[in-house]
Amino acid sequence: MSEKAENSSNPLDLVKWLVVLVLLGGAVAANSIYEDISVLYRALGVVAAVLVAGFIAASTEKGSSFLTFAKDARTEVRKVVWPTRQEATQTTIIVLVATAFMSLVLWGLDLIIVQLVSFITGLGI
Repeated sequence: MSEKAENSSNPLDLVKWLVVLVLLGGAVAANSIYEDISVLYRALGVVAAVLVAGFIAASTEKGSSFLTFAKDARTEVRKVVWPTRQEATQTTIIVLVATAFMSLVLWGLDLIIVQLVSFITGLGI
């Protein structure tokens, strides 16, 4: 892919991303500056700033490509054949049993190694 194809973004996109950063930074700063105001109003202000920043970010080339990617990902997730409840339960039990077994094996190996090191060094642990 050539550099022209990679860098063919709109020059206005940089300004939009700067506005997004200023909005989000302003939301964080305003939330701490106006701590004496009700949490409800501050939360509503932060949500509004995030929504506006999201709409501005979505209007950029990178933002629109991300939205397309998210829509495609959602379509793919709908195609997945999810396991039944019984299959999920059985798989969970198998994982728990295997984990318990391996933890006992590692515990036993640890005991053997501690005893071996104690014997070699002459230190009683």
